[in-house]
Amino acid sequence: MNKQVTITLLTLALLAPFAAAQSNVSATKKWAWGENIGWINWRNANNGTQGIVIDGTYMKGYAWSENVGWINFGNGTPVGGQHYANNNASDFGVNIDPSTGHLFGMAWGENIGWINFDTAPTLINSNQHARLDLQSRRLRGHAWSENVGWINLDHNQHYVALRCPADFNDDGVLDIFDVLGFLNAFSAQHSSADLINDGIYDFFDVQRFLSLYSQGCP
Repeated sequence: MNKQVTITLLTLALLAPFAAAQSNVSATKKWAWGENIGWINWRNANNGTQGIVIDGTYMKGYAWSENVGWINFGNGTPVGGQHYANNNASDFGVNIDPSTGHLFGMAWGENIGWINFDTAPTLINSNQHARLDLQSRRLRGHAWSENVGWINLDHNQHYVALRCPADFNDDGVLDIFDVLGFLNAFSAQHSSADLINDGIYDFFDVQRFLSLYSQGCP
């Protein structure tokens, strides 16, 4: 596993306290396109508290389409701990291969049925399979629904990306308001400021935030 992939997966783990109650999808890059259903919003379900969370090995939460309603990506508790088995109605969802970023598994649309994200067997040769690009921190490729066709994750401008961890107020701009947001959360001992994820609010969390801030956003 290369250094960049390791950093990305560690960042996903560090976002876990925030993701427990809030989507970690970018506020500005949150759209996928269904060829027959239009735009799908991966972030804003219930003001973001039930939007999609992209974890280290699986996804959870809901996406929303104005034309077909809710799409369920999993409940966040795969029976095996790492991946949804997708063999019954209680253990389904979209998984991530942490070594390659390839997506596999199924999402469920309340009005459109199953959406298959395991498109590598048919699309990998054309590099159009559904995947998490671990270096650019965005989704790429296509998922497939028997009922509504292709879901495009590969648009150059409108796509689904992870929020930048240093963009603390999640407005798409890295500035002093992110520093103030972190300091306010740190002072209030809010879980989003526990960047080391050790249950303690101390210098190491501040150091981690400053490091992320200095790295900037893609």
